[in-house]
Amino acid sequence: MSKQQTGTKKRDFLGFTGLDAEKIIELFDYSLHIKQQREANRQTAEFRPIRHKTVAMIFNKPSLRTRVSFELGVYELGGHAISLEGKSIGVGERESVEDIARLLSRYNDAIVARLHEHEIIETLAAHASIPVINALTDLSHPCQILADAFTLYEKGLWRDDIKVVFVGDGNNVANSWIELAGILPFHFVLTCPEGYLPDETLLKQARANAKSVIEIVHDPMEAAKDADVLYTDVWTSMGQEDEMAERLKTFEPYQINSKMMAEAKSSAVVMHCMPAHRGQEISAEVMDGPQSIIIDEAENRLHVQKALMVKLMNHDVYRKFHLTHRLNRAASQLKA
Repeated sequence: MSKQQTGTKKRDFLGFTGLDAEKIIELFDYSLHIKQQREANRQTAEFRPIRHKTVAMIFNKPSLRTRVSFELGVYELGGHAISLEGKSIGVGERESVEDIARLLSRYNDAIVARLHEHEIIETLAAHASIPVINALTDLSHPCQILADAFTLYEKGLWRDDIKVVFVGDGNNVANSWIELAGILPFHFVLTCPEGYLPDETLLKQARANAKSVIEIVHDPMEAAKDADVLYTDVWTSMGQEDEMAERLKTFEPYQINSKMMAEAKSSAVVMHCMPAHRGQEISAEVMDGPQSIIIDEAENRLHVQKALMVKLMNHDVYRKFHLTHRLNRAASQLKA
């Protein structure tokens, strides 16, 4: 028998499919609660909702923020993370993905995977009896976008007409922004060169849901006009190193710098999922400037992922918080 209790519904987080706006806002509210209570919980060690549980973490790609935030998050929630380097276990090579999923389900309580092929994480989820979390694939990076949107929510910047402009390559991060735009209403613009478009299927699905305005604009200065958020990522992702010289030339007009900032609203904020290459996709002046909230969003990976793990691994605790949260909110409204 797997460690997942029989009769309980297995929950995965591979992307935003299956979520609605209410569920995402609920996750943001719980993330905010976890963040606000973090220091108190570290002192008392009373909040340990995944105590004695283990999380297998498969990393086929290099990582700093994802690895540290997940390992630390598991520890702070009372669990234990087991880091598995992709080369050491040979996912899909030394052992089949199906066998790895079944085996890890017998040992552990959840799987976090950072992979190249998105199909592998789908196979893991299909054959695991424990929750599977997408910590990045070549197709998507949903945990990053949860942290990004939460950061805007936390700062009181999120609203239905917020204009988020992603400047650069239509990569996995852009894909996840587009996926979110199919669920939460906002104005999303991807400005990228011809030939560097996002995943066509995800774009078509998001537009079919019609929750947001989703635009593809090739003129970066035009796209930046009246932006509330200017967002970027590296121009050359892992596995694209052979294309670096060509990409540097192609993407040169897409740097977020003071000139582009002048096109956005004066209140605009700057975001980057990191790692960042100052002087390429973003100037050092902007990255380190007063409108940058880049380190804030990086920190929030920890809090959002902790909330997500509680939701997936101890739903009773997650549900109890929201029942109390709703009652308190209703009571406040009655008093008002």
